[in-house]
Amino acid sequence: MTTSWSRRGFLAVSGGAALATGIASPASGSALSTAGGTVVAGAAVAGDEFDTLRLRWRTLLLGEGFSPTAEPYRGKLRAIGETATRYRTSMSPTKGSLWSDAVYGDPDPDTDTESYGYSEQLQNSYKRLKAMAEAYCQPGTGVTGDAALNSALLTGLDHLHDEVYNATQKSYGNWYNWQIGAPQALLDICVLMYDRLTADRISASCAAVDHFVPDSLVSDYTGTSTGANRIDLCRVLALRGIVGGSAAKLALASKAISPVFPYVTSGDGLYADGSLIQHTYVPYTGSYGAVLIDGLSKLFALLGGSTWAITDPNRQIFLDAVESAYGPFLHNGLVMDDVSGRAVSRGLMLPVSDTSQQDDHWRGHAIIGSVLLLGEGASPEENARWKALAKGWFTRDRYRDVTGGDTLPVAALSRVTALLGDSAVKPAAEPLGHRVFPGMDRAVHRTKDFTASLSMASKRVTYYENGNGENLRGWHSGSGMLYWWNDDTTLDGQYSDGFWPTVDPYRLPGTTASAKPLSDGQGGTWGAPRPSTAWAGGASDGTCATLGQNLVGLGSTMVAKKSWFFAGDSVVCLGAAISADDGAGVVTVIDNRGIGAEGTAVLTVDGTAQPSTLPWSGEHAEARWAHLAGHAGYVFPGGTALSALREERTGSWHDINTGAATTAVTRRYVTLLADHGKDPSGAAYSYILMPGASATATAARGADDGWLITLANSAKQQGVRVPSLGFTGINFWAAGSLGGVTVDATVAVQIREAGDGTATVSVADPTRTTGALTLTWHRAVTSVVSKPSTVTEVSTGASLTVRFGGLGSTAGVTQTVKMRLG
Repeated sequence: MTTSWSRRGFLAVSGGAALATGIASPASGSALSTAGGTVVAGAAVAGDEFDTLRLRWRTLLLGEGFSPTAEPYRGKLRAIGETATRYRTSMSPTKGSLWSDAVYGDPDPDTDTESYGYSEQLQNSYKRLKAMAEAYCQPGTGVTGDAALNSALLTGLDHLHDEVYNATQKSYGNWYNWQIGAPQALLDICVLMYDRLTADRISASCAAVDHFVPDSLVSDYTGTSTGANRIDLCRVLALRGIVGGSAAKLALASKAISPVFPYVTSGDGLYADGSLIQHTYVPYTGSYGAVLIDGLSKLFALLGGSTWAITDPNRQIFLDAVESAYGPFLHNGLVMDDVSGRAVSRGLMLPVSDTSQQDDHWRGHAIIGSVLLLGEGASPEENARWKALAKGWFTRDRYRDVTGGDTLPVAALSRVTALLGDSAVKPAAEPLGHRVFPGMDRAVHRTKDFTASLSMASKRVTYYENGNGENLRGWHSGSGMLYWWNDDTTLDGQYSDGFWPTVDPYRLPGTTASAKPLSDGQGGTWGAPRPSTAWAGGASDGTCATLGQNLVGLGSTMVAKKSWFFAGDSVVCLGAAISADDGAGVVTVIDNRGIGAEGTAVLTVDGTAQPSTLPWSGEHAEARWAHLAGHAGYVFPGGTALSALREERTGSWHDINTGAATTAVTRRYVTLLADHGKDPSGAAYSYILMPGASATATAARGADDGWLITLANSAKQQGVRVPSLGFTGINFWAAGSLGGVTVDATVAVQIREAGDGTATVSVADPTRTTGALTLTWHRAVTSVVSKPSTVTEVSTGASLTVRFGGLGSTAGVTQTVKMRLG
């Protein structure tokens, strides 16, 4: 049997009638014998628009156009059935729980410190019932239409309602579980099992949802009713309207979505620069952003063409975000961890199952699947572009096969397999270039040879987020952590394969950090840990970038000025004014590469292969270059004292997430360090990262004293010039002159001279405090070709002088002036 109803066909049957995939209504259902097993099916007539929308949501939940007897569906459906059977047989209704390992209890919300965990188990209990409902309705699960499963499901619904989720209960613990987690699962069950639920059960469920999710929750766009949370609440209201036949609820849900669309300039939401923030201070494209695009794509699909269609013209802002906000952080199927907040600690959640294996690829696949659904409601041109991008992301993913395991639910998988099987869609390459996201202190750099992303922090953006016992040791992930992937797609699991529970949290790649011990959750929850400094960000012309961070250590007295210059095949990294007085050591982590559970990647320093024994450490007083086979080259201009380490580290996800498994994970690492010693005063570093470079290319760069000119590496300025690229980048931590450039305020400056006699000067104010700026470039310029509105005056001739006004109001966005050279 193949479920093959398109959405258009679904709504066209009998002028509004539709076929309900899976279980039939009691009046018309019949058991049909198919090659895939027994599937209960039947015609359910949509008597009004509520029925139409209910059946449409059912299809969004269950999928369409797939054969349950063909892989990858056959195995996935069978696994769904096995999970449901396990839940059915282990169900043991008693006071305070429906399953013995999911106690929701009845704690005193004013005194019981465990109430958060209890409310989480309430949500989990409804999710288990939903899994049972899906197994009952999907074909090929082995328990499709099973009477015992149906009976257990109804027993579970009644038990949870009578015990805890009803119109008289007072909530406790985490608000999310009562207002989003539990009601979403409950309403999905009501849709899936609609023809098996009595009117009293439907009424009681709606009353419970009305009690915990009143209309007032969306009356103001503030607090917990913003961004992804707002869309989740609107989904609850919309489904409550559909299940309970309330036009008012549907109208409210449709209208309440609108505040999500406009760009924001602070707090939660989508920024014009492509940043996406949740919890006020946390970059969240990859987690809450995933919820946002999932929710909107489904609501667009659900309500499209109905009385309650989402017609706000600002919806185009979100459609544009696919390529401006989501696309830059998607790489070969994964979404980058530096925009996934505390979700990075959810690698192996309890109870352990295939669905608990979460990582950057798992999250990335979900986002790309949502992009495909969103495309069905976008323009034909957008839909075509997004399909090509999606096919490229999926086909280049060598770490996790999107059609294997349990990465996507059946509904999303049906869209993905249709895409992969469509020969008319050609996979698109990753868009090259550099993007700075000032609204969340992040940057992404792409060349044909490698992709990198930089994670910083400021008084606007947290060092890291922890909460609900998750991500307890992400302390330094905003202290200049540099993620990168070279063109070897087999290494795209660098931050996926047990990285977070096994990496040394004091030695995250690219960071400068004190060894002063920190406590789990140091600094507070929900984005509270933020530095007092303002500088994080920089200037980019869309190809290269000049970025900096005025770093203050979390929980320590350590300070540092850090700069990154993205140019050509390299990232030039400078550090200066590194000081501390905590009595602890300070290091800069040149890199810390995971090499797998049994990796033996060869480390070469100045042409000599280092030992591959475990553990091993070595000191090199005047290293000029190093190379890690299969990964990257590292060049140290003028030579540096290099510490190298090869080790095997063991940890568990539970170490960094109290809700995760205690299963031991062991991985090997090769770490390169610049050791600044105990309580350094004015220490510095300089190195060039060459992702994917060969040992020969690395050695050649190390021997080429002319490729890079370091203009300064001090507390006042950090700047470099790469003559072969016509590149000059300078972070002016204070007003002054350097490299032929003079400025009278704090600013990041980048200059690119092209071979056609033109040049661009790119300027950014990462501090957002600079008002007027006068910049002089001591270079002959004949004319200015283009300039932004922030430029108030220009003079050319033997030198170029540009006066800017109101840089502090540009939100850190780069201002670029293009000119013709004399």
